[in-house]
Amino acid sequence: MRQISEIIQFFWMFESHHHQRLAWRDAAEMRVARERAESQALAQHKAMLSANPSGQLGHSVLDDEDALRNSGLIE
Repeated sequence: MRQISEIIQFFWMFESHHHQRLAWRDAAEMRVARERAESQALAQHKAMLSANPSGQLGHSVLDDEDALRNSGLIE
């Protein structure tokens, strides 16, 4: 009975190592996906700011305090 238990534990060890390697690979893929998503979000943000930084076409200024006061967002 002891030998059967040791054989089962031996094969279970390989199975658990296999699942650990899969988890490491998934984590690495998620890091790459997160970096890609952050890069795309930054590119989209830059494109939106260059197209219309203050919400008004023509007089575009980032963080224009006068426009923020006039809209009531700050006092």
